[in-house]
Amino acid sequence: MQGGRAVLRSLGQRPVTGSDEDPRVAELRTAVSRLRRELAAHPAEFPDRAIAEDELAALAAMTAGGVPEIPRLRSSLLLIAGAIGSVSALARGLSDVRHAVELFGEPPRR
Repeated sequence: MQGGRAVLRSLGQRPVTGSDEDPRVAELRTAVSRLRRELAAHPAEFPDRAIAEDELAALAAMTAGGVPEIPRLRSSLLLIAGAIGSVSALARGLSDVRHAVELFGEPPRR
């Protein structure tokens, strides 16, 4: 199904979800949920695991309240990437979360 979303997005269309929910929020929620499950199932302990779990929980809470604050999204993404960036088994899930955050727009240029 993910490939279908990419095709719709490339055509400038959005999937119909039957609600007024922002599709970016739905995609972020899905990516965060998937990474949380992968992290919970990952057997190895690593020093910053609690940070990753906390930030993923914060992202999940943000998606429950509508469109999240973009600076907070990016901050959480950086903390998660720093916490689990070296765990190769979680790389795909982290990439999906990064992609979902990027749907909210580019960071402001300085």
